[in-house]
Amino acid sequence: MTRRTLQTMKPATAAKKLGVYLEATPTEFREGVVSRDELNALQADPPEWLRELRRNGPHPRSVVAAKLRVSISGLVRGGVTDPLTTEQIEALKADNPDWLQRERTTQVEARKESARLKAAAESIPRRPKRA
Repeated sequence: MTRRTLQTMKPATAAKKLGVYLEATPTEFREGVVSRDELNALQADPPEWLRELRRNGPHPRSVVAAKLRVSISGLVRGGVTDPLTTEQIEALKADNPDWLQRERTTQVEARKESARLKAAAESIPRRPKRA
């Protein structure tokens, strides 16, 4: 008979996997530990607080960057260091400041270069492995 060990993670790790800003989560979430099963349950059937955070924020930098189509470094260069709500993100998109336009262009160029390098690496023949 095999015993399955309970895998747990810190709240910060669970929040990151859920795509939410840790400081905006309920106190009991921030102060506890989250098991793999609890994380799976939160992902499969999110409670209202999780749905609300995902919908309206505040969002962590990774989510803000993705919604604005820039890198996290681009956010910092643009002066965005705090979590933003969905409303604030939409206002930034509508305002479309110069820094956001530059960072989006930079992000597009970086993705093109990454794809080019990947294609070049894949076109190089590989040596067979020795036995």
